[in-house]
Amino acid sequence: MIRTIILFLIIFGVVVISHEFGHFLIGRRNGIRVLEFSVGMGPTLFSFEKNGVRYALKLLPLGGACMFDGEDGVGEPDGDKEQAGDLRRKAMGESAPALTEDGFQAAGMAFTEAGVWKRIATVFAGPFFNFILAFVVALVLTAFSGADLPVVGGIAEDSAAMEAGLKEGDVITRINHEKIHFYREIMVISAMNKGEALEIHYTRDGQKGVATVTPRYDKNDARYYIGIMGGGVYLDCNPLQVFRYAFYEVEYYAKTTYKSLGMLLRGQVSKDEVSGPVGIAQFVGESYDHAEENYGTSSAILTMLEIVVLLSVNLGILNLLPLPALDGGRLLFMFVEVVRGKPVPPEKEGMIHFAGLVVFMVLMVFVMYNDIMKIVH
Repeated sequence: MIRTIILFLIIFGVVVISHEFGHFLIGRRNGIRVLEFSVGMGPTLFSFEKNGVRYALKLLPLGGACMFDGEDGVGEPDGDKEQAGDLRRKAMGESAPALTEDGFQAAGMAFTEAGVWKRIATVFAGPFFNFILAFVVALVLTAFSGADLPVVGGIAEDSAAMEAGLKEGDVITRINHEKIHFYREIMVISAMNKGEALEIHYTRDGQKGVATVTPRYDKNDARYYIGIMGGGVYLDCNPLQVFRYAFYEVEYYAKTTYKSLGMLLRGQVSKDEVSGPVGIAQFVGESYDHAEENYGTSSAILTMLEIVVLLSVNLGILNLLPLPALDGGRLLFMFVEVVRGKPVPPEKEGMIHFAGLVVFMVLMVFVMYNDIMKIVH
């Protein structure tokens, strides 16, 4: 249990810090004053102040924040901005920001004073840094593990794949309009299929072919199967291939995330298939134990790195959704500002983001409760 908690905190912390550091770095580069950089939510466990920024570690490992001066006060009258900043700092128990040696904080501007494109870049940087982290970790994974090639290892008897003419050794290159780079992509497409016909493109002995496969329903497993088995053919990547397949790795998790979101919106995912921090922590612990027991510590470490890629891509994509309180929701208002030539009235935007935050907090409580109930039962 202790190891599970430690692993989860390390992985989640790395992903969250990467996200918030993106906001922090680009915001500072654009001359925007930063009040606080924190990891976690709720009461502060530890904090210190340097160059006018308070760095804090908080009790609940549910996220993080990079708080810019004026970010929650868009459109405040000029005479009230300094007073509003003081009120925010007092509410957090902070002193006024200290000045850097080069006067950075003094010369910096409030978030609302920055040009719209600087604000867009600052907000977008959080999710973008998640993708950067995912790609860097994917480079390490690919260098050590190689790539699982989409080679058919076997065909199930009396299956849809056999009826369509697929054979052992075929290399799957595309399914419908989706290019295939890994064998696990075939598994995901099969798992998410609801009986729709699949146009499978493949190569066999250097010749291209196309087979139309209609997955068959299995009553025992309550799902559809293509009938392709095996895999297990790995490519030991050279340096150039490492970069290419690391990109495919990030792309794979991005596509999987979008497909999962689509299934969730269509009601094809049950509440038991949705996990929050508690469920993720359990998944991390079980994955480490399984990998270590069956393949050794080095494999367990690589599995943890794969989870970093998964969570980082997930966080990046989820934050880009155009929903209130998320980065995507804030970006939506800024692009409206670009089109209109003036910002949306701050009180209206603030109310929408606050309502969105309340909804997300209620949803988080529900998901955590559901995670705990799954563990208890």
